[in-house]
Amino acid sequence: MKTKAGKMFVEIIDSRIFLILVLMGVSEAQLQVGFYSKTCPSAESTIRTVVRRAVAADAAAAARLLRLQFHDCFVEGCDASILIKHEPDERQAHGNQGVGGYEIIDEAKAELERACPGVVSCADIVALAARDAIVLTKGPPYEVPTGRRDGKVSSLELAANLPDVDDSINVLKTKFAGKGLSDKDLVLLSAEYRFTGAHTIGTTACFFITSRLYNFSGGGGGGGADPALSPELLRNLKAKCPFGGDVNVRVPLDWGSESLFDDHILRNVKTGFGVIASDAVLIGDIGTRKIINSYLTRVPTRRANFPADFAGAMVKMGSIGVKTGVEGEIRRVCSATN
Repeated sequence: MKTKAGKMFVEIIDSRIFLILVLMGVSEAQLQVGFYSKTCPSAESTIRTVVRRAVAADAAAAARLLRLQFHDCFVEGCDASILIKHEPDERQAHGNQGVGGYEIIDEAKAELERACPGVVSCADIVALAARDAIVLTKGPPYEVPTGRRDGKVSSLELAANLPDVDDSINVLKTKFAGKGLSDKDLVLLSAEYRFTGAHTIGTTACFFITSRLYNFSGGGGGGGADPALSPELLRNLKAKCPFGGDVNVRVPLDWGSESLFDDHILRNVKTGFGVIASDAVLIGDIGTRKIINSYLTRVPTRRANFPADFAGAMVKMGSIGVKTGVEGEIRRVCSATN
């Protein structure tokens, strides 16, 4: 028969054990750098090799991998839901037109399944591949916390509210804030790969800018251009994307520096050389304009650190709605749930 003191002692011990178990669960549920160091030591190097091979064969692959992570994280969190193929799925959403890089993720996953079956998530492969793509385009190296698990749902409806090229600045701010991202994150992520490609290392289709060239004020062909466009850029874009022409023709997003990671896109936005409307609206808002100027000031001691801040924004975005611990699953094939 337990005494009152003995019963209290048991209850205290039980409470401590419960607390320890809870804390262990919280610890296991957190992303961490080097998550696969023991379970699959070759994980990051394998992904890096696959990405390097893909970019060597096609430089545009780097931009596709950056865009892929953004579009994955903005729907149901960073859980590789965009990779799932069924009818209808996220890939078919209007905002996901032109998203690519799926085959690169599939190749990396296949190699990892041979080395470490059922260990590395597709969601982590997407995040690591985006980082490796940035580094290959002379961007900043940074550590990627891993430990994400894969989602089981891919829904066309859930992808309906992705940021769009024609969104106003207030709509963009609202959409980013809804994901826990700040106005600064909006500027930084826009500078690299938002919505229609990796902006400093990518291209967009004439389809996404036709209305800005010819129908901005409701006019027909040959008029109604967005007055925010630089006259020089307007001429160049109209030459590339004539009214009634092929809307699939590609044009650089970062005019003059489309193959390297740099802050050139911010300079273009400031001077009217932002190709898509959702880049151009950044300079028309007092708050986002101030952020842009912080990276472009001529006084070195006052200039914000663009590469470091961008890396931080990428890590922050990569933590949106992650599934960890016992949530989700580790897919054996990225295009299908287990």
